[in-house]
Amino acid sequence: MIFDRFSATTRRRRRRAEDLYVRLVNRSRDPWFYDACEVPDTVDGRFDMIVIHAHLLFRRLAALGEEGELLSQAVFDVMFKDMDRSLREMGVGDLSVGKHVKGMAKAFYGRTQLYEEGFIAGHDGLCQALRDNIYRNSTPSDDAVERLAAYMEQTAAALADAPMDALTADTGPFPPREGAAA
Repeated sequence: MIFDRFSATTRRRRRRAEDLYVRLVNRSRDPWFYDACEVPDTVDGRFDMIVIHAHLLFRRLAALGEEGELLSQAVFDVMFKDMDRSLREMGVGDLSVGKHVKGMAKAFYGRTQLYEEGFIAGHDGLCQALRDNIYRNSTPSDDAVERLAAYMEQTAAALADAPMDALTADTGPFPPREGAAA
């Protein structure tokens, strides 16, 4: 009987994780990032936007205790399963998919660490973290970097007090982007 409850809880968490990941990817695809923020519209640029949104979500979930940590891990698992699938669809051979996914995981952890250090250092630190990651192969305008940093700061602030129910609601986890059409 206890195993039935555990498996139901695990299934519910998995569904929540899948829903959160879909919303995370949808937000990451907002054309505003590629236009107003000058994020390169490439495979790497799209990966970087997913990393930013995953980081924003995971830092909030980490503050929600054990259930937040478990949900964060479930979203991470869904995300990298999707990355594996995407690589295969792009024609990466079965024998090298694991190597590519491992590289993506390493990039994910490196970038999220730099973003967190940027948050701690303040606005200028976050702008530098974005220049070193998102814009590493391009030369964006200062305004574009400022817009993306401000977006991250506003989103992090909006998520800071969001309870689990708000994060996992159909309208969650990300608040409407400032200036976005309703």
